[in-house]
Amino acid sequence: MIIQPKIRGFICTTAHPVGCAKAVEEQINFIKKQGHFEGPKNVLVIGASTGYGLASRIAATYGAGAKTIGVFYEKEAENNRTGSAGWYNTAAFERLAHRDHFYAKSINGDAFSHDIKRRTIDLIKKDLGKIDLIVYSLASPRRVHPDTGTVYSSVLKPINQSFTSKTVDPLRKEVKEISLESATSDEINNTIAVMGGEDWQMWIDLLATENLLADGVTTLAYDYIGPELTHPIYKNGTIGKAKEDLHKTAHKLNEQLQKYHGQALLSVNKALVTQASAAIPVVPLYISLLYKIMKAKGTHEGCIEQISRLFKNKLYSANTSERDAEGRIRMDDFEMQVDVQQKIRELWPRVTSENLDELTDIKGYLVEFHRLFGFEFADVNYDADVSPDVSIPSLES
Repeated sequence: MIIQPKIRGFICTTAHPVGCAKAVEEQINFIKKQGHFEGPKNVLVIGASTGYGLASRIAATYGAGAKTIGVFYEKEAENNRTGSAGWYNTAAFERLAHRDHFYAKSINGDAFSHDIKRRTIDLIKKDLGKIDLIVYSLASPRRVHPDTGTVYSSVLKPINQSFTSKTVDPLRKEVKEISLESATSDEINNTIAVMGGEDWQMWIDLLATENLLADGVTTLAYDYIGPELTHPIYKNGTIGKAKEDLHKTAHKLNEQLQKYHGQALLSVNKALVTQASAAIPVVPLYISLLYKIMKAKGTHEGCIEQISRLFKNKLYSANTSERDAEGRIRMDDFEMQVDVQQKIRELWPRVTSENLDELTDIKGYLVEFHRLFGFEFADVNYDADVSPDVSIPSLES
């Protein structure tokens, strides 16, 4: 079939297997150019198929020679539907990793469930033994609690007040006003249940119970804070409450892992175009401004550049004492530079639909959005007939 992007809201409902493979190959080549670092050897990535999770798996494999198990929930092609981008990403990663003689296996299913946790434990026992790095990078809007069966759905809302601000519809290149009502207490609690730290804790508890944590083990989750501009909808909103819970979990896990001489860390990463960030009002316009400024300064980084710098310079280096007051690694350091944020504050009130191309990098935003799904790669023929049926070599079913 000939696969073209079909976009509904902030999601592309198609993905291109050749383009996704190209994206993975580019990330692998970047890590190869950075050279080897002494890092983890047996890695579990929970949420491994896109964004920071995928970049973590690639960096650990091609930077440190690690064996990796990736857990995710993606869809293969069926009838006239393409597979999801994460499915094609993982298929490409495994194919290339196996070609280059690296261990890489994957488990597809609901990472919140007891069944997927148990299958992962069994695979670790069979193939790896003890794990020395657990990356927790889930970005799901929904969670079925494994004990109660209760279904929780997250929301993107402010707390204790309504919120009105600018945002952009990137596809229409339309700057418009958006208003959001305050979240209810149930919505806050549901968002915490989905995006907070309970499931991360469950994974680490199970690995500990099964004696699968190596001495010196590290577990890492990804976080975002952002500027005051986005705080009403992010840091001080429902997502922010979930992140507070994630912070509490990190502190608890850090104490728990002391007996292994290990640690639990949060990495506060830079704002990027991801499937998750595209859904958050205000953020796409902020990112479009941010990209313009950081590209001009030469400090812009994508997922793979962020994770490479995190692993090589922050996590597995002599410079491990570089943390903020909360003990977090700040990979948003370039984003939050005073001059960058000052420029955004100056431009924000001036941006309109008419000057969007001039003042922002909306074109770059759109390219990055399409690339998430395997589109906008210069050397991929999107008029060619390709098969959407792609298998993941070592998928544990």
